[in-house]
Amino acid sequence: MSLPPVHRVVTGHDAAGKAVVIADSKFESIPNPAGTALFTLVWTSQGMPVDNNDAFDGRERDTDITLPGGSVIRVVDMLPGTTAPMHRTSSLDYGIVISGKIELILDDQAATLVEPGGIVIQRGTIHSWRNPSADETARVAFVLIDAASVTVDGAPLEDIHPRLGRKP
Repeated sequence: MSLPPVHRVVTGHDAAGKAVVIADSKFESIPNPAGTALFTLVWTSQGMPVDNNDAFDGRERDTDITLPGGSVIRVVDMLPGTTAPMHRTSSLDYGIVISGKIELILDDQAATLVEPGGIVIQRGTIHSWRNPSADETARVAFVLIDAASVTVDGAPLEDIHPRLGRKP
């Protein structure tokens, strides 16, 4: 099942300080290198706190899965019956299931089913995602915020993830 393009609306201000829509666009998804999902980069921000005076289109910023010192929002359309590679990033992630169902799989292979409206707060753990459906694509919005690495016995856990390249 194919899902519609991701619709992004960006607000800002006019010269008088009145709130206005500065961008209203739809974006097609791009396949990820593993072939398990389609990705749409929606926005990135650099630095904390974010500078809302910056007129740069956050979608145009070079990024990988995460953005050091910043944040990323991306929509992932996980294809039916696929499983993402195990990965871990030094980030705080919010995964919001929009449609379909996904399983969160941890390194001990424990799986937790997350249905539409469910939210996963991912705190630097190694994990994978699986779409258990044979015929329905699952759409999930992921917000990734740069974070300090988790430490165990005084040593930071390393990031483990496939590289995405620019604007997935």
